[in-house]
Amino acid sequence: MKVLWIFAHPEPRSLNGALRDEGLRTLTALGHEHRQSDLYAMGWNPVVDAADFDHDPTSRLVVGSTSRRAFENRTLSADIRLEQEKLDWADAVIVHFPLWWYGMPAILKGWFDRVFVKGFAYGVREPGPDGRTLRYGEGRMAGKRAMIITSAGSGEAALGPRGVNGDLDELLFPIQHGTLWYTGLSVLPPLAVYGADRLPDAEYADAAAELRERLRTLATATPIPFRRQNHGDYDNGVLRPDLAAGRRGLSVHQTT
Repeated sequence: MKVLWIFAHPEPRSLNGALRDEGLRTLTALGHEHRQSDLYAMGWNPVVDAADFDHDPTSRLVVGSTSRRAFENRTLSADIRLEQEKLDWADAVIVHFPLWWYGMPAILKGWFDRVFVKGFAYGVREPGPDGRTLRYGEGRMAGKRAMIITSAGSGEAALGPRGVNGDLDELLFPIQHGTLWYTGLSVLPPLAVYGADRLPDAEYADAAAELRERLRTLATATPIPFRRQNHGDYDNGVLRPDLAAGRRGLSVHQTT
């Protein structure tokens, strides 16, 4: 497989840095090709502005339509085009970050904001004048896989179904469902390391072993069973009343 590892942590000597290094060594040992986007090391600019699109800053910037035009005309800035080329190259994408304030670091959010432009990651349609919009399981990145690796300072129970911090699967729903699945990527269950600021050596060894196993099965593991938008489960964007009847919340968007 060809694997793109997107890494968003400012300290290479951190727990996350050690896991990233272990992961890249494992991919090499397994015979996979890999490329990396180490966002802090790259000095990635997370801010969308007119310069991304070679747009005249004196005129009104409409990000969606302007980004589509720039993508189609190949006038996106060089740093964005390079990241899109990496995504086109990859069979699988690892998104690796510490959980900060219930979400991803700003630099990673800005990577998605700038790279996942209209025409490339969203606003993709079937050919023809009546073609459907391809999203939630369809689109440019359909057929590729994605997996989140994250760390959290709290213990596992506090990020469980009744934990004070909220259920981790629900906290990750915006990126797993609303970003990765939306653009067509099949999303594998996340790998989370808990108590990251006080992890003893034995538990780090366990986390590294789990990471190696998750990478060994990257091509074969069963993805999260998110529902597809265009396959009859939804009517005008709303789940049919006979599916997950009587239930509400984020879990209804999975088939099991």
